[in-house]
Amino acid sequence: MTADTGGTGIVVGVDGSEGSLSALRWAEDQARALGTEVVAVHAWQPAAAPAPYAPVAGRPTVAEQRERAAELLASAVRSALGERVGPTVRAVLVEGPPARVLLGRAREATLLALGRRAHGQWELPALGTVGRECLRYARVPVVTVPPSEDEVDRPLMAVETSVTPSRVA
Repeated sequence: MTADTGGTGIVVGVDGSEGSLSALRWAEDQARALGTEVVAVHAWQPAAAPAPYAPVAGRPTVAEQRERAAELLASAVRSALGERVGPTVRAVLVEGPPARVLLGRAREATLLALGRRAHGQWELPALGTVGRECLRYARVPVVTVPPSEDEVDRPLMAVETSVTPSRVA
């Protein structure tokens, strides 16, 4: 991972979701057309300390949490862009609140790209709290990219439940 200090390019928020992978693919295409770089940013925060009576053996250390975050970022970049990632793509792992990290990294960027859910998916808003905060406070253009068509067109899986009527005596 690279310790980036800002700069130009397209900053992409990467959290491993289908929307963020689509945003990463979109950003790579745009960066190629604009002759700039892609900065794939994954913000992570150490998990809150568990209750003092929780077993210590079950708690992941901060180093383990950082390693998992780095693995998520690397896996997402490989999944979106393939095994051979070009030299114009940088993966940056940053500790901190996601919206603040993305806004800080995008301050000097050409634009900020974020993934979003498909419209109307499960009756949830298409953009989460991080995306809404980025839209509200960004000083650069923000693009939201939906999941790929394959992901959007996939039918929802119904959960079958069988209820046996109870007999009242």
